[in-house]
Parts: sequence; C-alpha cells; structure tokens
Amino acid sequence: MRAVTWQGFHDVRVEEVPDPAIEEPTDAVLRITSSGLCGSDLHLYEVLGAFMAEGDVLGHEPMGVVEAVGADVTGLSVGDRVVVPFQIACGHCFMCDRGLQTQCETTQVRDQGMGAALFGYTELYGQVPGAQAEYLRVPHADYGPIKVPDGPADDRFLFLSDVLPTAWQAVAYAEVGPGDTLAVLGQGPIGSMAARIARHQGVETVIVIDPETDRLGRAAEWGAAPLPWEDHDQVVSSVREMTDGRGPDAVIDAVGMEAHGSSVAEAAQKATALLPDAVAKKLMTTGGVDRLAAVSAAIAMVRRGGTISLSGVYGGAADPLPLMTMFDKQVTVRMGQANVRRWSDAILPLLEGDDDPLGVDDFATHHLTLDEAPEAYARFQDKEPGVHKVVFRP
Repeated sequence: MRAVTWQGFHDVRVEEVPDPAIEEPTDAVLRITSSGLCGSDLHLYEVLGAFMAEGDVLGHEPMGVVEAVGADVTGLSVGDRVVVPFQIACGHCFMCDRGLQTQCETTQVRDQGMGAALFGYTELYGQVPGAQAEYLRVPHADYGPIKVPDGPADDRFLFLSDVLPTAWQAVAYAEVGPGDTLAVLGQGPIGSMAARIARHQGVETVIVIDPETDRLGRAAEWGAAPLPWEDHDQVVSSVREMTDGRGPDAVIDAVGMEAHGSSVAEAAQKATALLPDAVAKKLMTTGGVDRLAAVSAAIAMVRRGGTISLSGVYGGAADPLPLMTMFDKQVTVRMGQANVRRWSDAILPLLEGDDDPLGVDDFATHHLTLDEAPEAYARFQDKEPGVHKVVFRP
C-alpha cells in the first residue's frame, strides 16, 4: 500500500509499505477513506525527529471502512463505517474505567515511561504505524472504533478522531459556562474548534489570539472576539483591558511547544533536531525546553483563581515555570492528551442531525491525495494563509 512516511528533518515522502494484517484476535484492518493532517504531526516534522525512524508511517486521525476483523471483535463487521481515536486503549483497565483512555494500562508504553500508545507518533508512544495511508491495522478494535452512519460525507464525522474531543476536553477542563470569559491562545484546528465549542455551550465572551489575521477572521465568523498576537506584553495588556482589568476566567493554550515569540528556545529546538539521534534523545529527555510564550502569556493573563487548560502538546523536560506567580494567583492548571471515548458520546449527537452546529462540514480547507502530502506538510508548517485544516483522501 501507499503511505506517508517520515524520512528526516522536514522530509516526508509517499512510499510503498507492506499492507497491514490481523495480528491479534482483537485487531481490525481499516480501508482509509479520510485521514487528517494534525498540528501535532508538525512536531514530528521538526522538533521530535530524534524519536522517529526512517520509514515510520505518519498520521493519527483516521476514518474508513472495516475490511477485516479478528476473532474476538464482536462489535464490528466488515463494511462498517468507523472513526478511530488517535490513542489506542483497551476500554476495561483501571484507567479506561475512569475515562482516562490516554493512560490505558494495557497499552502504556512502559519502556519509555509514557502513556497509551498512539497511532503514527514516535517510539515514545509505541511506534505504531499511522493512518496517512491506504490501510490501517487497528489494535483493540473491540473497543476503540466509533461506528458512524452511512450517507454524510466523511468530514461530518472524521474530526471525532482527534480535533473534536481534544477541543471538547480543552473547554471542559477550562470549566467555563454562561456568563464567563474564555481566552483561547492559538487558532489552529484545535483552538478554532475549542472557540466554536465554547460559544455553542454558551460561554459569553471568547477571545481568540493568534498572529495570523486569516485565522482570526475565521474565528470571528463564529462569534469570537479576535486579538492579534504581537508580543507578550501587548496581548496580556489587551486581554486585561477587555476583561475590566481582571483577566479571563480561563485560558486555553492550544499552541504548545512551538509557540511564536520564543526565539532562544526555538533556536535550541532546531539545533537539537539536527544532532545525532542518541545525543538529541538524551538532551531532550533531560534538559529539553519548549517555546513557552503561549503558556507564559496564559499564566500572566488569567484572572486570580482562574483556570488554564493546556491542549497544546508540550515535551520539555526542563521548562522553567513561574510557580511563585501561579501559587500567588491560585491558578488551576489541567492538561493532557484528549481521552477520545470519554467525550465521543456527548459529541456524536451534534453530528448526526441535519444541522451542523460546530461547522464540521466545511472545517477542512484542503482535501488532498496522499501524493500531495509532502507539499501539504510544508505549507501547513509555514502557516500559509488559508491552509487551516488538511484532509488526505487515499
């Protein structure tokens, strides 16, 4: 089959790789009909390359049709249309029973000290072949895949794999509701969807912050108040002015480790990415730092007693945080990979009706073939105007 493979720093290629097959009785094999390109994939494109191997198949936002099932998979049949969560979870362990599927004790990557295995996401998360491909082997298919109706175009349901539950969890962790003010740092796919979900749930004021004017314009169409990012002091001051000097009740950081405005950390990340893998891994797991402009702004702008919800991916092992400020302001911080199956039952009814309250039908701006993946990665990394969400259709 053809698949998008990692080959090195800023180097992805479409290659022929072996077809997946049933390996365990709880497996299924999926024929991919759509697969998203995620901002998290860009971390592999640049910062986290030391944990990749040449030929690794990328992608973790799959949707498709079941082609084969293992003997112990009773809830799926060949021909079923499904969306697959980006993490691999068993559904019955201590963690899964508590809605923490990203900490699944059956699939935890213990030799790396990490949580549940993820599709297409480095040796840290199990080096499981990803979904930007023609076919995908799905472990624990007796639990993970979400069956969806035939009929509507893939985009109606595809984002259940990652974007929707990640954004939903970000808003849930922010603990905001009617009458509250929420600031969302970053208007990539997750930040954009989080702003829509917050407005849908009745949050009165949603301030969206991003350096890209076209992203801000897209958010404004959904009732958010746009604020251009120029620098830390400017954005913190502006948000306080918009909130009577107090600051928002909660802030979602949907940016993560590659934030604008962190030039020293950016240079360190890029230099580390060019080191030999063994050296880079040691450095990143003991002294690695993130670009902290976004989370620093979140800490500075949130009101006293407020909440910070981190959905952007961070990977630093030695990030300096202003704990005195956080303690003094009595800030609550919640974070983590989204627990997809924890939220999917609440989200699915919003996708099954004739209306489209979260705008999923036109959320993707580009539908491309796998052969166009190398160009798509480069354009998404460069934040080319208009390239908000890419979906591959094998």
